[in-house]
Amino acid sequence: QVQPVESGGGSVQAGESLTLSCVVSGYTYSNNYCMQWFRQAPGNEREGVAALYSGGGAPLYADSVKGRFNISQGSAHNTMTLEMNSLKTEDTGTYYCVIERGACLQVHGRLEVTGGAWWGQGTQVTVAS
Repeated sequence: QVQPVESGGGSVQAGESLTLSCVVSGYTYSNNYCMQWFRQAPGNEREGVAALYSGGGAPLYADSVKGRFNISQGSAHNTMTLEMNSLKTEDTGTYYCVIERGACLQVHGRLEVTGGAWWGQGTQVTVAS
């Protein structure tokens, strides 16, 4: 069973940085997948934050985090990190690591995920003013 597991969440002040990590176990499919970070705050819609395709190419980011967040794959291909800088209070939410087969999908600037994706349990990020 494919299982992403997030770590690294916490509480910080606005302007500070935080790095999230994800380890994916059980993925035995081909080297053709998209690793993503989504987030959701109470009362808000789920939002795709960043995505990285295993086959290469530039990472994809939501406009709200461009220039502040960096997604990267670890030396072990089943790991991924999200470096978050200059955090804002509106970055508060539960962050989810997501993996799905195939290329990453961005439609009208919004990262999308299919029903076949595997989700982690989430890690909480709280940014105080």
